[in-house]
Amino acid sequence: MSKPSKDNIYHQHQAKVADFSFDDRVVKVFPDMIQRSVPGYALVLELAGLLARQKVSAGSQVYDLGCSLGASTLAVRRNILHEDCRIISVDNSAAMVERCGEVLARDNSRVLVELIESDVLDVAISNASMVMLNFTLQFIKPAQRLSLLQTIYEGLLPGGVLLLAEKLQFDNPEDNQLLVDWHHEFKRSQGYSDLEIAQKRQALEKVMLIDSAEAHQQRLHQAGFSRVIPCFQALNFAAMLAVKA
Repeated sequence: MSKPSKDNIYHQHQAKVADFSFDDRVVKVFPDMIQRSVPGYALVLELAGLLARQKVSAGSQVYDLGCSLGASTLAVRRNILHEDCRIISVDNSAAMVERCGEVLARDNSRVLVELIESDVLDVAISNASMVMLNFTLQFIKPAQRLSLLQTIYEGLLPGGVLLLAEKLQFDNPEDNQLLVDWHHEFKRSQGYSDLEIAQKRQALEKVMLIDSAEAHQQRLHQAGFSRVIPCFQALNFAAMLAVKA
């Protein structure tokens, strides 16, 4: 497998910026893109692995919904303590699934992974001790989010957990703008130009629709989860743990 390329998709001026999609162009640079765009991303992966050690029970399944190139899948796979578990990794991008398959083939962990090309809304969840939605829900239409969370809740075993990581917006406009500006400064520190930042933001504005932490928590409770625990935040990126009683 070739070495991941540097993300320079938006480094030149584009007369018309197309809506963002997880196509082959993005797949080729995705590891570089997400590391340089999402503060704390590596820690989210580490936390997923640690959570798997605690919560994945014998004979159960783990779902990685919106698995992209399998980073979350690998973090969990290498930390599951039981032989008889299975990870089901799902993404709707054919280019992502193809490259993810190559990544997983290079890993010699003993836990079985089933890689599926599908819309996560069409996936049946069953016998699950852990489900991950890492920066996935924000790309799903808002009207469909509660239904997905209810499907996850119903498919989780008692005591099962959902790890949800998302970019957030904040109700206070001044607070929100401060964190947006701070995030842009983070991206500049990672080598992105103002042009790249502006064009990437324009590409995402119709396809990545973000919620507040409070909206996520309310929706998770509405889906049935008894406890919702904030467990990570870096600027306007956060993760929370939802627990099924």
